[in-house]
Amino acid sequence: MHVGSFVLAAQFPGQGHGEALHRAVRAAEVSEEAGLDAVWLAEHHFVPYGTCPSAVTLAALLLGRTRRVRVGTAVSVLPTAHPVALGEQAALLHLTSGGRFTLGVGRGGPWVDLEVFGAGLGAYEHGFPESLDLLVRWLREPSVAASGERYSFREVPVVPRPSEALTQTPGPEVVVACTSPSSVRLAAERGLPMLLGMHVGDEEKAEMVALWRRCARAAGRTGEEIAGAAHVSAGVCQLADRRTDAVETLLKAMPGWLKQGLEAHVTVDSRERRMRDPHAYTELLCGLHPVGTPRLAADRLAATSERTGISRFALLAEGSGDLAATEENLRRLGAEVLPQLR
Repeated sequence: MHVGSFVLAAQFPGQGHGEALHRAVRAAEVSEEAGLDAVWLAEHHFVPYGTCPSAVTLAALLLGRTRRVRVGTAVSVLPTAHPVALGEQAALLHLTSGGRFTLGVGRGGPWVDLEVFGAGLGAYEHGFPESLDLLVRWLREPSVAASGERYSFREVPVVPRPSEALTQTPGPEVVVACTSPSSVRLAAERGLPMLLGMHVGDEEKAEMVALWRRCARAAGRTGEEIAGAAHVSAGVCQLADRRTDAVETLLKAMPGWLKQGLEAHVTVDSRERRMRDPHAYTELLCGLHPVGTPRLAADRLAATSERTGISRFALLAEGSGDLAATEENLRRLGAEVLPQLR
């Protein structure tokens, strides 16, 4: 089992952008010090839900500041990025970090980002498969040409070529954020592992893993590929000597962050959207994930792994909104939870 931190660079009420980003950087540094396996970085635009607009840029900083821990994006939003540009950055980070970088990509949402970056709604609604295939080709082949609906260009060499790394790997790992059966099928057909969100529980995640396996098998993926797919489960982790104290910490801080963060999302086409009740959503997360004593947290992670077959976790540890509390939470995760899992 591999446990990492999920870093959103969340801006809690009363905090500035710099404060949120400083907490994100420190959370990543402490994750390595605490013995965690990975750091997963979120990406958002124009909202205080997360203040990191470029997960690959922050990943570059953190790969330079760390020596052991893997660093991944969770996720880089593909419809608002050119797949070749993102592939070049991923290859660069893969080569210069000794293979410690994972590129997580997702479709994002129908947000105003599509307007600002000129992608248009079609890139979100129809263009994700084309972008994903071009990205994967760039990371696996020596030269690439494109003749698709959105991207068309003559053959060009891939420089730097990630498969020539001393790491003996074909290139950086690619993970796909999946929230629907269609995205599960998309990832499965390409043999790419999934990143599953923190808003769904074990039963739904187990169903998505089962669907992925069926679709991968139907697409001709080998049994070895299917068995070896290392899916990732996102969640929340808050530790305390009593479960009630851990829950209270999150209920005091997270609803305010969720309210201002989720309300700030603006759709590109003025479509109506329903926002979750922040308090009820926080309670849901406390019930789904390792929130409580270290023993409870270890049991919850082990149970999720057994029920779903998922072996990797990305855990949000900054739910208190406080830097010192976040660092303590991560250190306890490393010192008091990981030994029980290993």
